[in-house]
Amino acid sequence: MGGRRGTVTGTGTTGTGTGAGTENRAGLLYGIVAYAIWGLVPLYWPLLKPASAGEILAHRMVWSFVFVGLALLALRRWGWVKELLAHPRKLALLTLAATVITVNWGLYIWSVNNGHVVEASLGYFINPLMTIALGVLVLKERLRPAQWAAVGIGFAAVLVLAVGYGRPPWISLTLAVSFAVYGLVKKQVNLGGLESLAAETAVLFLPALGYLVLLGSRSELAFGTEGAGHMALLASTGIVTAIPLVCFGAAAIRVPLSTLGLLQYLAPTFQFLLGVAYFHEAMPPERWAGFSLVWLALTLLTWDALRTARRSRAEVARAAREAAERLADQPDDLPAAAPAAAPVPTAAPAATAAPASTSAQAQGDVRA
Repeated sequence: MGGRRGTVTGTGTTGTGTGAGTENRAGLLYGIVAYAIWGLVPLYWPLLKPASAGEILAHRMVWSFVFVGLALLALRRWGWVKELLAHPRKLALLTLAATVITVNWGLYIWSVNNGHVVEASLGYFINPLMTIALGVLVLKERLRPAQWAAVGIGFAAVLVLAVGYGRPPWISLTLAVSFAVYGLVKKQVNLGGLESLAAETAVLFLPALGYLVLLGSRSELAFGTEGAGHMALLASTGIVTAIPLVCFGAAAIRVPLSTLGLLQYLAPTFQFLLGVAYFHEAMPPERWAGFSLVWLALTLLTWDALRTARRSRAEVARAAREAAERLADQPDDLPAAAPAAAPVPTAAPAATAAPASTSAQAQGDVRA
């Protein structure tokens, strides 16, 4: 990469000059494309009817495995397989992740194709709050006052929405909890996005293929009965799953996690707007009230995360200046001592990230 100033790291681009700026702009574009695709996917699932949600889910598993497997074969990225097979605990965690994401994918597809796009979008709005809750309950993380306030407001929003729907918003809660658990498990595995998707869909491939065979034996399989165009759409579920993941991975190495944390709200925002403006789903006053509380909680959470990130950067810069001043004060006739390393503040845990959902972590994002 001759001539380019700056380096690309796991949390963004550092350095100076036009190269770093170009990387940041490219990363921002990749991130917008990824979250826009995830946000507009409610327009895609209805095209796959009359296939049932279960059949669509099975096709998504099968074709995702095929597509990602071909991509990894072309890139010759298979070294991780041997290492993964040597760690039974990681295999077990990936199996758990595959199971949880199956619930998430299946429920999301069913929700979109059964007139619950708005409620599904709510699940991804409250996902950061669920991630924080898991951080406290499972990882014993400590929250700042603003984060506690955001969680409290989010809880109040769920109560208001339960009144509005006449029942708990179970679709939203199941999507949020399943994706938060998925992210927690993936954080323990620490595998790249494409590799992780390949491993998870490999676990799901045979059950999904078996389910399609079962549907075919009962003459309930839509694949092949609605023409070549419909078959192509079902097969493209693998591409629709993998392409935004690739874009997300390209964004994650070019822009800070705080930026990804903000971009993630594009997806549920698009979904919400589609549900209201395109699918014409009902939004009575109590639902507006509940959504408004959720948005207030997320605004508070984002403000707190950005403020904390600024303070951390200021501490690092101040420590670097102090180290440079100590070095400059040394007499010229003495050998230069190595400057004290600038103390790097401990990375914010999942509960304090930007509020990047687990999707903004390096484990990759497999959105519905």
